[in-house]
Amino acid sequence: MHGSPLVGWLLVALCAATGAYCLLQMRGEPPGPVRRIAAAEALMGWGMAAMAVPSTALDPRPWGPLAFAGVFAVAAVRALLPVGRGAGFPGHRLHHAVGALAMVYMALAMMVGGTGGHHHTGPMAPDRMAGGVPLLTGLLLLYFAVYVVRSGLRLVPLTDGAVDGAGAGPPGADWSRRPELRHACRLSMGIGMFAMLVTL
Repeated sequence: MHGSPLVGWLLVALCAATGAYCLLQMRGEPPGPVRRIAAAEALMGWGMAAMAVPSTALDPRPWGPLAFAGVFAVAAVRALLPVGRGAGFPGHRLHHAVGALAMVYMALAMMVGGTGGHHHTGPMAPDRMAGGVPLLTGLLLLYFAVYVVRSGLRLVPLTDGAVDGAGAGPPGADWSRRPELRHACRLSMGIGMFAMLVTL
């Protein structure tokens, strides 16, 4: 889902590090909505890292895209179900659903793109570019561009010691619960998702 192998490995490192931080944050939270959000973000980070691995190192086709699509379809459903019941943090849940559905879309694009008979390996290879629907890709790019800008703007006040809206506490708390790190991880995943979508 990317151009040069260098870009792919950078995305792998960014998303894996983000997923690892979210996993540590999840382990430090008591059972509840904040822990579930951290678990969803950890899954997203690790899933993005796995999908970003350059095909020169590991080509997941033909079964990998189906596995990605299945896992993230389930994640999207799990994110949407609590919204219908009025559970907390609906904004986060809707964003996780959009992110999971974007992963399903990219996985299906990998699968469709791999059926064209092309075997080019360059950054603009036809089998890497043929799977996306331009309008849908554009809408997802717009969504994640707005999300990245919004997350960046939300991150700035937290450097002054503001309390996280989710109740994580001031920056002097345990490092795995610091609100600025939490928002930085969300910003990183938004940038990673945007970078992956650009290559469709």
